[in-house]
Amino acid sequence: MKVIIVGAGIGGLTTALHLHREGIDCAVHEQSQHTTELGVGINALPHAVKELAALGLLDPLDEIGIRTRELCYAHRLGPVILRKPCGLDAGFDFPQFCLHRGRLQAVLLRAVRARLGADAVRTGHRLTAFTQDAGGVQAHFADRRGGAPVTERGDVLVAADGIHSTVRSILFPAEGPPRWNGVMMWRGATDWPEFDGGRSMIVAGGTAAKLVVYPIAAGRSPGTRLTNWAICVQTGKPGAAPPKRQDWARPGDRAELARYIGRFRSPAVDHAGLVEATEEIFEFPMCDRDPLPAWTRGRVTLLGDAAHPMYPMGSNGAGQAILDATCLGGHLAQCSDPAEALLAYQHDRLATTSEIVLRNRRGGPENVIDEVERRAPNGFSHIDDVIDPATLEAVIAAYAQASGASQQQVNGPPQ
Repeated sequence: MKVIIVGAGIGGLTTALHLHREGIDCAVHEQSQHTTELGVGINALPHAVKELAALGLLDPLDEIGIRTRELCYAHRLGPVILRKPCGLDAGFDFPQFCLHRGRLQAVLLRAVRARLGADAVRTGHRLTAFTQDAGGVQAHFADRRGGAPVTERGDVLVAADGIHSTVRSILFPAEGPPRWNGVMMWRGATDWPEFDGGRSMIVAGGTAAKLVVYPIAAGRSPGTRLTNWAICVQTGKPGAAPPKRQDWARPGDRAELARYIGRFRSPAVDHAGLVEATEEIFEFPMCDRDPLPAWTRGRVTLLGDAAHPMYPMGSNGAGQAILDATCLGGHLAQCSDPAEALLAYQHDRLATTSEIVLRNRRGGPENVIDEVERRAPNGFSHIDDVIDPATLEAVIAAYAQASGASQQQVNGPPQ
């Protein structure tokens, strides 16, 4: 069997590693001419880290990331709503990591080239079309370096080409652009003094105005961390067309961002100073797409953001792509008919990811912050005066159950 993978992001590269482990031949085609470390911070929850560890990547993750100890939900004006232990500190078999998206992608890329060969990832190849018959798939690529068009034949085509997936647009030509929820997100990362022990994540504020801060790597000097921040503000109407195309590398407008920094107070970290110290900032309209009725057509299927782009809540975007890759590799290894394997993969993954997309539209686990801010818009002294803590825990636990994030928590949080 040979699998053609379109897209060398986290989903596509993890798929290649899983297929290689199962003894299945594959090649990854990436439209960018150069693989660069795009993006800023992401989280990998224990259920996703488990799959990366199975690929022998736990040590590289420790080299590039931070094992998250605690997640703090807070009111945008500072009062703490809830503190939750994470990863090993919460009783999971595997850690939770805060990581630089580009560095994680680089770890995966190095592993693919080391195990599958230097030519396993073919850059500058933009998919233009594909055809299939009873015996396989033909994928047609334009060479962005000006070379002759490339045609490759395989048994399966896996589209891991992101929210603007070419394959998805071919399969569903009437779908239209991504759906914007009206929230613009500004992001960046820079070295900054450690806060809360250097392994904590802060989410302060709800859907209309949110501040997120967490360390993603060791800093260049003692007592510092490479610290990721994001400020998300509702600037448009939910459901409108996004004002700008989603692009991890789009430079952010500092003047526009400056209008919103004062909406937050964060006792643990000087967020205004952190933003000011960041050399490069990026902006990103928060978009998703409606869940699809199917991902698979014959020998072609979707994976990761091509299949289920979702709002970045609950630390699930990259994690669900990693789980897709594991599931797909397993079915292709076990099933003699590639088309049946793709349908089995779709059966296992489509309903779960569709549910996460819809839950994230409602705020994901972070809608506990929305509820607290609705009840106490000007802050509070004691959370028990605002809402029952058990209610908060129940919302978060229900989301973790739906996303599969609670599966490896065997012992419960330490007392």
